[in-house]
Amino acid sequence: MSQQVDKKAFNVEDIIIASHTIKDVISPTPLQYNHLLSERYGCHVYLKREDMQSVRSFKIRGAYNRIKKLSEEELKNGIICASAGNHAQGVAYSCHLLKINGKIYMPSTTPKQKVKQVKFWGKDSVEIVLVGDTFDDAYEKALECSLAENRTFIHPFDDFDVIAGQGTVAVELLTDCPEKIDYLFAAIGGGGLVAGCGTYMKHFSPHTQLIGVEPQGAPGMKESILKGEVTSLHQIDPFVDGAAVKTVGSKTFNICKELVNDIVVVPEGKVCTTLLSLYNENAIVVEPTGALSVAALDAYADQIKGKTVVCIVSGGNNDIGRMQEIKERSKLYEGLQHYFIVQFPQRPGALREFLFDVLGPNDDISHFEYTKKNNRETGPALVGIELKDKEDYYPLIERIKAKGFLHREVNNDSTLFQMLV
Repeated sequence: MSQQVDKKAFNVEDIIIASHTIKDVISPTPLQYNHLLSERYGCHVYLKREDMQSVRSFKIRGAYNRIKKLSEEELKNGIICASAGNHAQGVAYSCHLLKINGKIYMPSTTPKQKVKQVKFWGKDSVEIVLVGDTFDDAYEKALECSLAENRTFIHPFDDFDVIAGQGTVAVELLTDCPEKIDYLFAAIGGGGLVAGCGTYMKHFSPHTQLIGVEPQGAPGMKESILKGEVTSLHQIDPFVDGAAVKTVGSKTFNICKELVNDIVVVPEGKVCTTLLSLYNENAIVVEPTGALSVAALDAYADQIKGKTVVCIVSGGNNDIGRMQEIKERSKLYEGLQHYFIVQFPQRPGALREFLFDVLGPNDDISHFEYTKKNNRETGPALVGIELKDKEDYYPLIERIKAKGFLHREVNNDSTLFQMLV
């Protein structure tokens, strides 16, 4: 579909209509002034708390708006969707409310918490199929099933009714914000949230700078805009699962390339640091995608001073079982966690010497494992060291060298890191 047809087919009136269509189903979420972030960045930071939505993400807005508009003919054989988790919950809840049969395809890597939530919201109205490693794998299988069973496919982002539903987030935040909004930060996965909110904001608040945020492991929209066309990524990091999409939507691309002022790409480790900070400092529980908008503030620290900023906290469906990995990724990103293969010399007391003469007063052994089980006393070992301050790294390396311990830094070898850590 051409850009001209897209722009003609979708406009701000669709979002206004959607806000009326979904008003009895969604929970209007608060726009909260955050004192800590405001002081840290020298500006006024508001958080749009979509993590407090009924299904703990904004996805119910677009899903319900789309499904509510389906005809009897389109509903005859039921509906189907593919999702990394949050869209699935929105579709499942909509199926339960409207008494529709639904089939939901999700990656096998989907956090268990999200799968359980889909079952909870869908009750007996939905069937869940786990397949593949990424959203795109599940998407392909769902399309095949849609054709085979003649089910209506509910796209998670590349559909005008879905985009309109997501745009209702902007209707609320613009109504609730007591100040003129200078910057709006929002996560980009397939692009539905930014396309919808951008359309509404540029109409009613044209001076607002719209900043999209993508994870470093899946910068599909940025790559597409740079190349001037929808560009599929060959490989993605699925960690930020709600935004880990290989191919953004064609409709969302055509809207975003006209309305988005900038796209910030955030490393996954930085996302984890922000997620933990939101929890520890603000008692806000978010999923990795939900932390993206706040994680991008550092990149705009100079530009937002004295300004009014809104960050859409897009979702809070985080699996507690992932917290150890989240902490690990955060420490690695912050330069506080380091792994080494250490070859201990063939002399008595070498391990004791390493512990007492190499480790600094604030360094901790977080992991220790001999790599050769039959040579525990003198063989090579995988050693994880946690630092209190990243500045302690170079003194640690100097002490390792001074004591003559042969070593290899695992952090700097991605292949070795993946194998051992």
